[in-house]
Amino acid sequence: MKKQIISTKKAPGAVGPYSQAVKAGDFLFVSGQIPIDPETGELISNDIQKAAERSLENIGAILNEGGSSFDKVVKTTVFVKNMSDFAKVNEVYARYFKSDMPARSCVEAKLPKDSLVEIEVIAISD
Repeated sequence: MKKQIISTKKAPGAVGPYSQAVKAGDFLFVSGQIPIDPETGELISNDIQKAAERSLENIGAILNEGGSSFDKVVKTTVFVKNMSDFAKVNEVYARYFKSDMPARSCVEAKLPKDSLVEIEVIAISD
């Protein structure tokens, strides 16, 4: 099975020694995305819903670059700084995953750059 590194300037670059995504076989493994605006490099840190939206927009750009899309996502992991934000994150999440919902985990965690949210996905890729 061949491994291919996926990278796009439409999402923020890695903040450590990892790739935005790796394509292996028919799967695309997208690294956790925190809510960094790729154009400004600024972290969205004052509104959980805007932060979740930015993280998902970053994921969308990476999925597109890797030949996939939100409707091909099979598993997500959502990390939140505060589990009390769970319902607000779900409101945003539901705009990106409309049917045939992927499997999902949600965990409260201390996140890079003290982010409010981080989301990673595994998707089927063409």
